[in-house]
Amino acid sequence: MENKIDAKPSSKPSLKLNYKRTLIIGFAFFGILLLWQTYDNWCSPMLMQIFAKAMYNTSTPTGDQKLEVQYLVGIVMAMDNLAALIMLPIFGHMSDKTHTKIGKRIPYILVGTFVAALAFPFIPLFYYLNNIAGLISIMAIVVFFMMMYRNPAVALMPDITPKPLRSKANGLINIMGYLGGGVAAVLGMFITFTKFEYGNQGSATKGDYAAYTPMWETNNIWAIEIPFIIASIFMIGSCLFLFFKLKENKLEEELRPEMEEGEREAAVADSVANDDTKPMTKKNKTMLWLILIAEFMWFMADNGVGTYTTNYIQESLNMDTGFGSTLAIIGGVAGAIGFLVAGSIADKIGRKWTVMSGLFTVILGYTIFAITLAFPGKDTAVKVVLAGAWIVKGFGFSLVHINSFPMVVELCSSKKIGKFTGYYYASSMAAQTITPILLGLLLKTTKEWNILPFYALGFIIISTTVFFFVANVKGGKTRTSKGLEALGSDD
Repeated sequence: MENKIDAKPSSKPSLKLNYKRTLIIGFAFFGILLLWQTYDNWCSPMLMQIFAKAMYNTSTPTGDQKLEVQYLVGIVMAMDNLAALIMLPIFGHMSDKTHTKIGKRIPYILVGTFVAALAFPFIPLFYYLNNIAGLISIMAIVVFFMMMYRNPAVALMPDITPKPLRSKANGLINIMGYLGGGVAAVLGMFITFTKFEYGNQGSATKGDYAAYTPMWETNNIWAIEIPFIIASIFMIGSCLFLFFKLKENKLEEELRPEMEEGEREAAVADSVANDDTKPMTKKNKTMLWLILIAEFMWFMADNGVGTYTTNYIQESLNMDTGFGSTLAIIGGVAGAIGFLVAGSIADKIGRKWTVMSGLFTVILGYTIFAITLAFPGKDTAVKVVLAGAWIVKGFGFSLVHINSFPMVVELCSSKKIGKFTGYYYASSMAAQTITPILLGLLLKTTKEWNILPFYALGFIIISTTVFFFVANVKGGKTRTSKGLEALGSDD
């Protein structure tokens, strides 16, 4: 009798989150966020400057003139996202069907990373040369090859992580991603410290840019070129580390029993068949659509604000652009804290209510952002309140992102992870295609930067309402490895 009791637990495979392996996968996220943070921080103000100069035939456009071209900035930024909307599902599906000696995801990661990294430093070069066509074209090349890289890189985690452990794994790899974003923010500060806007003697007033000389009129291209080169070097280094340390095919075979146990314990309304010919059940399909619609709405809010934050700080608050990098670091630290606890919170209250808690926290963050409007001209007060807003929304969004992606890939078999990863990112990219244009047109129409927090609040409230109807499904009781056993060994 005693032997039978002891044998019972061993009949169920122990699921272990291998921290070492998960952090190695995180190097892919490190490269992704490093590039995107640098890209988002500086492509928007570069486009603003170069469009304003061309449209008004001046080397020193005013604040109002720069506000007039925001919709053009939004269109260009949105076109990049439109390409991503198309390419992400394609590369995801292609990688699902790919079989090579180095794996199904690694080939796309290698090619995408190296081409994007080589092209990336040409962005500030074309800006320096005041070449609009060249700037937009090289941005498109970078985005295309990052899409080749991004979906397969993201799919690596669910490929080799059992379903019940994916929230915690997602938290760890996103911490690595935020480290990449932190490096980008530091590089952004470098641009400010080396005088991105030359000739500022401290005499310029709000909306008066006569005291500034745009970068392309100077002979010092390196002030903006060096951060892009450093970002490219980091990207290539992180990719090579991932390639040499992660043996994709070997892991797929070794982890098969754990992955099968993860399928049995998945948090889904209906069980998922590991058969490509069988369609999704109605309950699972409804759950998928609700998650994707809610995701679309929260990216409408966050990417809208993110696209114009640097311009808002520079044009409306009349502060140096380095404060935008400071906000990115502050929000990143708060997000990293959220990444550490999001999986544990989900274990206790379920992924749905963890995401809902995150969305309510984001609503609070954007409300705090709106409070800055009550302190016109008071730089210290505005900086303190904005920092508080970024801390709150950064933590809130970490709870949302860490649990929403696993909820989507929970609804598919191991044969469709790349495809469903494509669905998740197609939803976010659809929002990121629309929101820069929509918000840019609103800025042009209202001529008021103060609409930013209210724009975000509206979409976050809609997102929270939609997500409320997602089913709260808890998986089976997962038996996990603890302590040194969980560290694993991939030698």
